[in-house]
Amino acid sequence: MSAATRRIECNGETVLFMAVEVSDKTWKVGTTVSPAQKARTKNVPGGDVEALRREIQRAKKRFGMAEETQVVSCYEAGREGFWIHRWLESEGVINAVVDPASIDVNRRKRRAKTDRLDVFMLLSNLMRWWAGEKKTWSVVVVPTERDEDARHFHRERGTLKKERTAHTNRMKCLLKLYGISQQKIDGNFVEQLGKLRQRDGSPLPPQIRQRLEREYQRLAFVESQIELLARQRSEALRHSKDERIAKVRKLTQLKGAGEVGSWTLVMEIFGWRKFDNRRQVGSLAGLTGTPSDSGATNREQGIDKAGNAQVRALLIEMAWSWVRYQPDSEITIWFNRKFGGAGKRHRRIGIVGVARRLLIAFWRYLEQDIEPKGAIIFKTP
Repeated sequence: MSAATRRIECNGETVLFMAVEVSDKTWKVGTTVSPAQKARTKNVPGGDVEALRREIQRAKKRFGMAEETQVVSCYEAGREGFWIHRWLESEGVINAVVDPASIDVNRRKRRAKTDRLDVFMLLSNLMRWWAGEKKTWSVVVVPTERDEDARHFHRERGTLKKERTAHTNRMKCLLKLYGISQQKIDGNFVEQLGKLRQRDGSPLPPQIRQRLEREYQRLAFVESQIELLARQRSEALRHSKDERIAKVRKLTQLKGAGEVGSWTLVMEIFGWRKFDNRRQVGSLAGLTGTPSDSGATNREQGIDKAGNAQVRALLIEMAWSWVRYQPDSEITIWFNRKFGGAGKRHRRIGIVGVARRLLIAFWRYLEQDIEPKGAIIFKTP
């Protein structure tokens, strides 16, 4: 066998490479054994793992491989989540879930894009990555089923808060149509509807009153669910022996961190992710810089905004809170020295630097027990 067609091996044995282009109805499956070997592409019904298992066996037979041949696969992260990854691993497949944004594409204005071409590209990158080019793309760190389940609590709360805002704004806009503004939406709202008057002194028409009552009922239901989640969180913080909850308690000892922010950071990052250095921590939240230094051009393009957008937005809020409640901390002193006398725009830029430093300080505090310099720490949360 020539060098051009030599198969790639793992521990002295040939490897079957597989890429899956996932969609709702059909999965495009590509398999090959080397960069020089023409890839085999087949379609299987979306979500049919038995059909995928049969296709793996057919591919091994097509390339003259044994039944126990190691399979290395990949697919792009998306709506399917990680259940495919877990099934593949249960079948003995070495799988990589790839961040789609990290895959290089042709920069021409127009380029051909089909599922078949995407599979070929995934296979090519997969073989490069397996051969040792780790910067070919970014591989997603897959949480365990338990860790993934723990993230639904605070994410549901975030969704409910958005729904509450939507209901409240809709009710205020409906009242504005009849010239009524500054009406407080509280527990007595339905009782106050009968007393509200338009600008000419006439009462609200019956249909708009009924719509507002129904809208308020939906708002009350959402608020009851938010209160239920808050009670469950407080109960867990008081009694749970989970090691992740212990980290939440420890983080809330820092003045200005708060229960909500501490819970989200631990469940999204610190409760299950492991980091080797501070650069990895900052990169996860998309708070690393993106310099443009080529030839005569030398400028900073801002943060890359990659990674977890929810954590990034939360950290900006926590950074403002930290500056307010931790005035003597090293991070706040740095912010005031560099941006204290600047305008609003520069302070908004500077607070991103506070958020990055704060995330790294939280990581060191939880993992290495290094307290943030100058920070106020309560003995009990």
